Amino acid sequence: MGRIVLDKVTKKFGHVEVIQPLDLTIEEGEFVVFVGPSGCGKSTLLRLIAGLEDVTSGEIYIDESKATELPPAQRKLAMVFQSYALYPHMSVRKNIAFPLKMAKMSQVEIDRRVNAAADVLSLTDYLDRRPAQLSGGQRQRVAIGRAIVREPSAFLFDEPLSNLDAALRVGMRLEISELHARLKTTMIYVTHDQVEAMTMADKIVVLQGGVIEQVGSPLELYRNPCNRFVAGFIGSPKMNFIEGDEAANYGAHTIGIRPEHIVVSESNGDWTGVISVSEHLGSDTFFHVHGTGLAETITVRADGEVAFKHGDTIHLSPRVEMIHKFDAKGLRV
Repeated sequence: MGRIVLDKVTKKFGHVEVIQPLDLTIEEGEFVVFVGPSGCGKSTLLRLIAGLEDVTSGEIYIDESKATELPPAQRKLAMVFQSYALYPHMSVRKNIAFPLKMAKMSQVEIDRRVNAAADVLSLTDYLDRRPAQLSGGQRQRVAIGRAIVREPSAFLFDEPLSNLDAALRVGMRLEISELHARLKTTMIYVTHDQVEAMTMADKIVVLQGGVIEQVGSPLELYRNPCNRFVAGFIGSPKMNFIEGDEAANYGAHTIGIRPEHIVVSESNGDWTGVISVSEHLGSDTFFHVHGTGLAETITVRADGEVAFKHGDTIHLSPRVEMIHKFDAKGLRV
């Protein structure tokens, strides 16, 4: 269970339409990530699915049943918020069990579900501790455990890792992905971090201004972005865009080339430039190159052993088969 369908859903706050009419199908068991810049509508869309916001128009279906007017408690969904929202005076066990207590479930069933969730999340040894005695990652696992025990049709994650430091974010990202592989339950995950989207999702929904720009697998969006916005948003470092005569030479208003698809040499290349910044990261080196005749600085990803440095003149050649072409409206051509 856990198939969710949005049919011509909109949302207005006063006269402002923050979600324009959109259609979206999330299949049972998928890990779907809503991604986009701040203010694009991704969290609002998640809250519409959860029932925390009312739909202005359109319909929402969960497991083939109309859920548009259902209160959140009846949608069989579990939400994990950006803040852990744990009760500081309760133990981990009681925090996880709380929604089951509220549902007046039997103590035997509560114990079964809490112990099972704790085992899945490696929290068994922490059940008698209070939140203040846990690390940030452990607290987030408790919040996820509280969602798991409800045995929902789908999990909704609203930027759950944004309060964690970089190392914990990577660890929790892996844990949530592994959790999805074990539970095989539908998960919808909101983030502004396209790296999280690329590494976790079965399907990515890219939003801008309340509009779905493109839906597809991470590699589909990376290889075949439908417009300049998606091309620039997906991929790290971001795609380089070149306009003017250099783009016209390739038969486009704008061309895009990813940093990893540019060949660097000491001589002979389509473009010549000077390295303004060189970032050596071990396996990779990133060069930021200001090129003659190029309006913007070009970012190049090269092998970590490349010895170029700040101030060096280098020659760049895009791999022609990897060039993305866009028209004056930013659409792929």
